[in-house]
Amino acid sequence: MASGPRPAAPDDSVRTTSPGRRGDKVVSAPTGDLAAAAAAAAAGSLKRTASPVRSVVASPRPVKGRAGREAARRRLQLPPVSQAEGPGEGPREEDEEPLLSVPEEDDAEARPLPPVCVSPMRGMWRDEKVALYCDEVLRGCKAEDADDAMSKYLSEKLKLKDKWLGVWKTNPELFFMKYEEASIPFVGILVEVTCKPCPSSSSCFNVTVSVAEPFSSNVANLPRNLVNEVLEELEHNVPLSEVHPVEGQDSALHDIALALEVVRFFYEFLWRDWDDEESCENYAALIEERINLWCDMQDGTIPGPIAQRFKKTLEKYKNKRVELVEYQSNIKEDPSAAEAVECWKKYYEIVMLCGLLKMWEDLRLRVHGPFFPRILRRRKGKRDFGKTITHIVAKVMTTDMVKDLSSDTLLQQHDDLDLALDSCYSGDTVVIFPGEYQAVNLALLTDDIIIKGIGKREEIMITSEPSHDSFVVSKADNVKLMHLSLIQQGTVDGIVVVESGHMTLENCILKCEGTGVCVLTGAALTITDSEITGAQGAGVELYPGSMAILERNEIHHCNNLRTSDISKSTLGGVNMKVLPAPKLKMTNNHIYNNSGYGVSILQPTEQFFIVAEEALNKGAASGDKKDDNTISKVMQNLNLEMNNNKIEANLKGDIRIVTS
Repeated sequence: MASGPRPAAPDDSVRTTSPGRRGDKVVSAPTGDLAAAAAAAAAGSLKRTASPVRSVVASPRPVKGRAGREAARRRLQLPPVSQAEGPGEGPREEDEEPLLSVPEEDDAEARPLPPVCVSPMRGMWRDEKVALYCDEVLRGCKAEDADDAMSKYLSEKLKLKDKWLGVWKTNPELFFMKYEEASIPFVGILVEVTCKPCPSSSSCFNVTVSVAEPFSSNVANLPRNLVNEVLEELEHNVPLSEVHPVEGQDSALHDIALALEVVRFFYEFLWRDWDDEESCENYAALIEERINLWCDMQDGTIPGPIAQRFKKTLEKYKNKRVELVEYQSNIKEDPSAAEAVECWKKYYEIVMLCGLLKMWEDLRLRVHGPFFPRILRRRKGKRDFGKTITHIVAKVMTTDMVKDLSSDTLLQQHDDLDLALDSCYSGDTVVIFPGEYQAVNLALLTDDIIIKGIGKREEIMITSEPSHDSFVVSKADNVKLMHLSLIQQGTVDGIVVVESGHMTLENCILKCEGTGVCVLTGAALTITDSEITGAQGAGVELYPGSMAILERNEIHHCNNLRTSDISKSTLGGVNMKVLPAPKLKMTNNHIYNNSGYGVSILQPTEQFFIVAEEALNKGAASGDKKDDNTISKVMQNLNLEMNNNKIEANLKGDIRIVTS
């Protein structure tokens, strides 16, 4: 089990030397510094990118007491500008000119928000992100010093300008009692910001804000007096992580906007509360691995649905930490036996999620861990009496359906595909007639069977069950699927995963939603006369040491990513991961209109390890230079045999060697 937060007696109490910092720990639950984790979770959960909301139906809520808001404080907070300022006064001195000179108007509705600065981080490549975090910000510090390093980096940037305009984006619960989260993802208000960083290394950062003129918000009918009341209750001090600089100011604001995004992303995705509780010899290397994980999610190396599952797991982990903090804070006296048990229950949920996240972060475990749940069902083998059965899947069976079968064929009729698969032994055949079917047992193929449709393949539709992780998964020596349409909806793994053994797909249509067909290490696949489309990653993924034969197939419109980073993604028709190299034979295939390359060969280093150094220079290895002779040598060394294939109209190009 991956270690998690350090356990302690559930009847202790939580204390930290300052909000958001790791200080003296006297634990109130079986965890370490849960207050910091709760704040970090809140910081990540409030970063939204929804489109502006101009009109809502919601009930304004009374202003909360200050104590009631402390649980919602973010990890990233700046100290107040001056203790002498009154709670209802803005940060601007009387003799200073306003940042935005617009006459006051008593409009009933708030004006739309101005655009905020677009962070340069969105356009950074992974090596640029690694250099920014590891070389510029963290600079070789240990995990326990990461807070101070982030504070120092941000403080230096904030010295560039102490007054600026920003959009304060905060939780709608601060303003509304009842609202729909989909319609109000956040409340945004145009504010004037005064920020004077404290010279200490504390990571407790707040800024002082006042409502800017003209009054602007993403919620058109937000009462201004309610905004004023909330700010007065907060003493005009809000977490800096919630403020986004407005576009159109001087260049210093772009540096501040970048610094804020760097810190937000660090605590949202890269930082883990357990990092300083374990021996981590090279914290920068750990951060680099997490950056690579995030980039893999963005560019489609990890398909969108699987990336969503990781993000949900991370969010669930953070929420569980917050739940435990809140549960403990409601225990006023010594906990009862029931309360102590509940504390430990919540703690062990956290530990389990912690272990799963660590599995995701370890590249060696990622592929065969949460990516592809292992098949646990044992093989049945042959029947005791040695006979095979043909299973007919149809609502009603007629004699015309079986007229082509021999007279000695043993038949069994089912109106449910799952029941038919569950009744199969090695050597059986499942015959499916036109209709729409679902079958969880397709993810548990362990015996050598044939599954074939009778009629047009478009009319024999098998759809995945959205609540399950996997669709079709095989661990049998020889499984064959023929004349079928596989339609993936909701599942996160590949539409077909060959874990071991050999699978044949013949005359099938595969309409993907997650990854396409995945062939894991040591497994083999043959696809003939089939169509693969819609994959969020590559249409066919070949893992190291796998084998595949592709003949007369159409692979098109893959790398169908739902991400703004699609321009950097390379996956498209067929993707090979080479360590050791898989074997691939492609004949008479049509690979077209994919958003990445038609065929991509993913190598783990700058220098391709199979080809001699003199045969492959660094530029060609990176896919930056088109060199037909080099690609031919790579194909030869990879046992990559390609004949009469038509590869065209792929966004990135036809065939490329890509470094990971």
